[in-house]
Amino acid sequence: MRAFCLSTIGVFASVLLAASAFPVLASGSAAKGQTLHRLCRQVKNDDTIRAYSHELYGGTVKAFRKLFPDAKGAPAESELQAQANYRCMNGKVLACFVGANLPCAKMNAARDNPGADEFCRTNPNADVVPAFATGHDALYSYKCLDGKAVVTGETWVLDKRGFAARLWAEVPRH
Repeated sequence: MRAFCLSTIGVFASVLLAASAFPVLASGSAAKGQTLHRLCRQVKNDDTIRAYSHELYGGTVKAFRKLFPDAKGAPAESELQAQANYRCMNGKVLACFVGANLPCAKMNAARDNPGADEFCRTNPNADVVPAFATGHDALYSYKCLDGKAVVTGETWVLDKRGFAARLWAEVPRH
């Protein structure tokens, strides 16, 4: 029983230390935006995708405008809540906006794609394998040649962390 109590205390201590080292994970206050910037400065790189935070609204809108310069105005708060995501890279907060073919997840860099293989079995000479078959996170584009999936190119250029580089922009502090 004593070993259980000590290990339980160790688990609770670990949780408390993690919460104090990374306050963004423990806070829901107005300081959340500042805390995420602080977390990113501390850890440099963290591939955890975090949901939209209103405390980062101004910087998130600036990142949106950088990524979508032809957009008419800023997105509504409800759109940001549904689409904006954050992660840390090189000590900075980056934002990505999920869309129909805009994946914010780390990209699948495998050349073998079971979805493309399956699509090509039923569409043996299709010029393009659609994203619904390959997965929206597929790095490669494919066509079908005699029932086999063939890589035709890369859909995305990846950043050093394996995300689609052109889908992420820095969220400035102010």
